[in-house]
Amino acid sequence: MPSQHPARSRRSTERKGDLRERAILDTCEALLAHKGYNAMTVGDIAQGAGITRGALYFYFGSKQEVVVALVARTVEHLWERSRTTAQTDEPRQAIAEAMQRTVELWNEHGLVMRTAIDLSLTVPEIGELWSHTADLFITAIAAVLERAGIQAGTEPEQASAMARALCWMIERTFYHASQESRETLQGASATCEHIWLTSAGLTT
Repeated sequence: MPSQHPARSRRSTERKGDLRERAILDTCEALLAHKGYNAMTVGDIAQGAGITRGALYFYFGSKQEVVVALVARTVEHLWERSRTTAQTDEPRQAIAEAMQRTVELWNEHGLVMRTAIDLSLTVPEIGELWSHTADLFITAIAAVLERAGIQAGTEPEQASAMARALCWMIERTFYHASQESRETLQGASATCEHIWLTSAGLTT
């Protein structure tokens, strides 16, 4: 007999699916810390998520697909946290808040970010995700620089070119610092913030 509340049944199914997918991604992140990408298996992920391998394949076709989804979730959070602060009218405040939000996410999910960087050259989907996220940040950084009085454009001394260099400098600096300690990461962030402020002419 058909359900009297099909919409409610669908919503329940969707919620269950969302919870399972979240469990799969959370397990994958934990396994990255304990085993690393190369050593962990689909079986490990399924077991940690409390489901069968067959059930996991309903959501993802491979270990690589799970990691791609995990990276996508993480960079979405990174962008969500940093986007609004980078749009703050006052450039100095925008820079400080954007850097702090970035530090927070690297503290929480630094291993996923480092994995994304490590795999970006060999897994095209991750490479595209990471490059797209970088492009968003470059645009946001350029906008802050322009609000601080840096001329728009792609010449070496102009906002877009400076923003690209700043973005990749921050990525590489955070990559290394996050492997050491929270204190090291906070110090590295302060240095990157100072360089960004200097580039924007805001240190005086």
